[in-house]
Amino acid sequence: MKIILIDILQKDDAKLASIIRKNLEKYNLDVPGTAYYDSQLDSLSSYYLEDKAKRLYIVAADDDNNAVGGVGLSECSLFKQCAEIEKLYLCDAVKRNGYGKLLIKEIEERAILMGYKSLYLETHSRLVEALKLYNRVGFKEIDKPLLVKHTTMDRFYFKQLNDL
Repeated sequence: MKIILIDILQKDDAKLASIIRKNLEKYNLDVPGTAYYDSQLDSLSSYYLEDKAKRLYIVAADDDNNAVGGVGLSECSLFKQCAEIEKLYLCDAVKRNGYGKLLIKEIEERAILMGYKSLYLETHSRLVEALKLYNRVGFKEIDKPLLVKHTTMDRFYFKQLNDL
């Protein structure tokens, strides 16, 4: 299967919400304080397309143009000229094929074009494969910031984009 990267469309909303929820359920993270309960989870396209200057969501789609995963980006006020990587999830069927790395590379390039100088993300220690990916692509673990979006998350990463 070949994956293409496209900007989110409304038709992707239900599939992406399902992918995110299934991933979180698999790791017993279907609890408050995670993306599982985000108010915009069932309408990601509306949320990310609402402010294109500060947000975007890239969908990984299969040969039939069906979403098999994706990654979001939104402005992060914790650090100067920083964006947060959000909701990076893939269907189990396409994991371990380099698509997570491909999505991160694309989101980094797009973040630079949007004027961001660094990236931040929140994750959880149960998401072992994600932690390995973030380390492989140059993110550095940092202490928990004072204010976090998802209070259940227990691992925090940062990357300067000028390091690319």
